[in-house]
Amino acid sequence: MKVLVIGSGGREHSLCWAIAASPLCTQLYCAPGNAGIAADAECVDIGAENVDGLVAFVQENEIEFVVVGPEGPLVLGLVDRLDALGVKSFGPTAAAAILEGSKGFMKDFCAKYDIPTAAYRRFTEPEPAKAWVREQGAPIVIKADGLAAGKGVTVATEVDEALAAIDAAMIDAQFGAAGTELVIESFMQGEEASFFALCDGETALPLLSAQDHKAVFDGDQGPNTGGMGASAPAPVRTESMAEDVMTRIINPTVAGMKAEGRPYKGVLYAGLMITEDGPQLIEYNVRFGDPECQVLMTLLLSDILIALIAAADGVLNSFDLRWRDEAALSVVMASNGYPGSYEKGTEIRGLEGAGGENTVIFHAGTTRGGDNQLLAIGGRVLNVTGFGANVKAAQEAAYAAVDKINWPGGFCRRDIGWRAVAREER
Repeated sequence: MKVLVIGSGGREHSLCWAIAASPLCTQLYCAPGNAGIAADAECVDIGAENVDGLVAFVQENEIEFVVVGPEGPLVLGLVDRLDALGVKSFGPTAAAAILEGSKGFMKDFCAKYDIPTAAYRRFTEPEPAKAWVREQGAPIVIKADGLAAGKGVTVATEVDEALAAIDAAMIDAQFGAAGTELVIESFMQGEEASFFALCDGETALPLLSAQDHKAVFDGDQGPNTGGMGASAPAPVRTESMAEDVMTRIINPTVAGMKAEGRPYKGVLYAGLMITEDGPQLIEYNVRFGDPECQVLMTLLLSDILIALIAAADGVLNSFDLRWRDEAALSVVMASNGYPGSYEKGTEIRGLEGAGGENTVIFHAGTTRGGDNQLLAIGGRVLNVTGFGANVKAAQEAAYAAVDKINWPGGFCRRDIGWRAVAREER
């Protein structure tokens, strides 16, 4: 089978790494890919949101299965175009991808189908939004309605911070068109967890849980990012909690989307807050999380390609997955200055000696220079992933590898997995 993976980040590298191991895959391409992906797939210089270019490549190269990594091409309707050609793909249609494409739609959908989530209001003008914030007080959460590369959310601890976030989105257009409408919601207290399920339009198959670390600095301080690290499985997820999430959140969503004429196929990523009242939905993403995908692929024993095809074919009701009885932890190494402005083209050395039997390094924002040196060209650049008997062992393996990498232009958090390790040590 000829397979094309769309995207250029650590998520896509981990997917290529896993798919390349499948005996079903005879030829693997990635568009556009990165310096690390090039070791597992043939990289194609087509942007992930160049839908016309991707469709042409699929036709010219007789691609038989397409795995769409990021949310952008899903919202733009790449799957719809492939469906029209009769080419199988993994990911939701544009009509279903609106679960991530519009936070307002997602919140209204949750209200309609009684899916537990924070109280909210939608606003298209700054002054009414500010008035409601002053009335509600802080802490409060300000979200850009559209896609903002994981950066459109402000958890404001002070009213003035919330008002500034409204101005940044609606007046300064910090997020472009994504911020012309805002969702403002109540702050939820608890512990975050990421819950993933493969969906085929009718059936949802839960995956391992993972825990992301959004804040840029240790101790969950500083602005939110696309994710500074993740661990799996997440000890906060118990069997009873997982059943609760499937019963109250995932299954009603799959049934509701079918009822709305938007059947959902692909991976459904529920960002959860585990509160005193049980799991509450923070947001939906319509693709694998990044860096959660990296730890999931490291722990998966089953053939991922067969699983993705089963979701596309609508046969998940007779499917199951096997996982390693271990833990994995991924540390994101980012360019200095991220999530703000950062220098591009800094050199990374020492990667060859950093890996080991219990580590794997996935690339995100990397390329090769003229002398074949490894250069950082993105905000999040490397995902150093360790695995072991528990999260503590995986953490030790990951940071041992991090310490062997020579990259003055980058940084990382030093406490990824701290909640999970604390739970293990109780």
